Amino acid sequence: MKQQIAQLLESALQTLKEQEVIPADIAPSIQVENTRDKAHGDFATNLAMMLAKPAKTNPRALAQQLCDALPESNVIDKTEIAGPGFINFFVNDSAIYSVIGDVLEAGHEFGRQRVDTANRVQVEFVSANPTGPLHVGHGRGAAYGATVADLLQAAGVNVEREYYVNDAGRQMNILAVSVWLRYLENQGATLVFPANGYQGEYIKDIAADLASRCGDSLVRTIDEVFADIPADEPAGGDKELHIDALIERAQTLLVDDYMQVFNAGLESILADIREDLGEFGVEYQCWFSERSLTSSGDVDQALERLQQSGHLYEKEGNLWFRSTDYGDDKDRVVRRANGQTTYFASDIAYHMNKFERGFDKVINVWGADHHGYITRVKAAISALGYDPERLVVKLVQFAILYRGGERVQMSTRSGSFVTLRELRDEVGNDACRFFYVTRKADQHMDFDLDLAKSESKDNPVYYIQYAHARVCSVLRKLESEGMSWDEAAGLAALERLDTEAERDLVTALGKYPETLQNSAHNFEPHVLANYLRDLASDFHTYYNGHKVLIDDAQLRNARITLSVAVRQVLANGLQLLGVSAPEQM
Repeated sequence: MKQQIAQLLESALQTLKEQEVIPADIAPSIQVENTRDKAHGDFATNLAMMLAKPAKTNPRALAQQLCDALPESNVIDKTEIAGPGFINFFVNDSAIYSVIGDVLEAGHEFGRQRVDTANRVQVEFVSANPTGPLHVGHGRGAAYGATVADLLQAAGVNVEREYYVNDAGRQMNILAVSVWLRYLENQGATLVFPANGYQGEYIKDIAADLASRCGDSLVRTIDEVFADIPADEPAGGDKELHIDALIERAQTLLVDDYMQVFNAGLESILADIREDLGEFGVEYQCWFSERSLTSSGDVDQALERLQQSGHLYEKEGNLWFRSTDYGDDKDRVVRRANGQTTYFASDIAYHMNKFERGFDKVINVWGADHHGYITRVKAAISALGYDPERLVVKLVQFAILYRGGERVQMSTRSGSFVTLRELRDEVGNDACRFFYVTRKADQHMDFDLDLAKSESKDNPVYYIQYAHARVCSVLRKLESEGMSWDEAAGLAALERLDTEAERDLVTALGKYPETLQNSAHNFEPHVLANYLRDLASDFHTYYNGHKVLIDDAQLRNARITLSVAVRQVLANGLQLLGVSAPEQM
């Protein structure tokens, strides 16, 4: 409807240009908004106020000229000029109510746009280090990233979802050493586990599986393992030096077998992450290996490009990237004096790889603690010759879990954390997916388990699903009472829907396509979540105040038709949020 009104205004604008009332070179963005007060019509525009200055006229007078120049339309009943020059549009009921037919005809596709295959966008999200199970903090990034990707696709964007597997670097080596030491314990050794090792029970499970496959072939004596290793933190030493020395010792003692231990940890945890996310309704088209950046030569190629363009320099044996040239607070090391490239060098190569794959835009969903990383990555993108605006970074704040009013403390290294799988088992996928996106991603959120499990109107996901199930219940009851619903008759009798509650419901249905588009292009799933909650609330209010299964067949068909349209929009929106639409509750 907004688009139709905008087209009418565009025609009126062209007429006034031809009459030389408005300069011919003026091309304003025509804004049509819903009115807050129905006494002021259904829609309004400030176009006359925008054009008054270039037209050198009074905005109210220009508003009248625009109204006079509007083409005839079977959609608009009348227009009114309000305030300093707003034009209010009163839309006739038949036009307003036509959205019901649109919903029923389009079904699942209502609100969606045809995918533009030429517009390729990548959404990379979660990408948690495969050093342990996903926890409730990762869950928020998963729900947000998956929903943004689904919204963009529904809005007509060709989307590819990617998980960046950090399968290289120090943290993975710490994981490997943690697995090996637990393996040695499994084989009967007694040792003091390092303070900086991964201490969760899952490490013991991986070690036990390794032992079942390798027997005692990876066993080394404790004297060999710990000889001359710097003291650990509990013994007055340095935990970082201690774990790094153990990594080097493991690589020396195990030689080629080290990668067997390394891969045992990586493959087990990565498989668990894949399964966990799949059960959460999150799927990827690509799982990209960090190690492949080195084996493919991408890291060397990226650094060579930066070197050739004068963006790198050597100092104290290290190779530095001049990120301060692009607004960073300091330059960054990309290759250390020992020849090892840094995490940042891999990130530079990874983003080069993304753009070389032909993505028009890249959306990275990062934890809020990566805020300081944005400037240096965009700096590298610019230095490589790409437009940094092609990278969009959305930050996701940590989710704080409360159980019984008490905050649950979490630490991945210590193993005392609540996994995403445990959360899903407790409150269900639907509550997880919905609750995670009810607030803006960059805002802190408290995840209230008691509310997520409650069956009340205070629980938004339950309230929305109940509205969907309620319509399904009406249809079952209709059949049990020997009545039937005639969709064609219902569409023909929509003029019988003459109450304010019915008009409000229809108006809300008409807002769905625009809400979907806004939610997608602003990367704000919470906008759609709030819309669905409001639509469900409107329906519950309507249902509680208006009997649907009445003797008047014409009005009954009209009310059921409206209800089924509401059910369809609720189902469409819930699907985009990764939430089911149950028929019974």
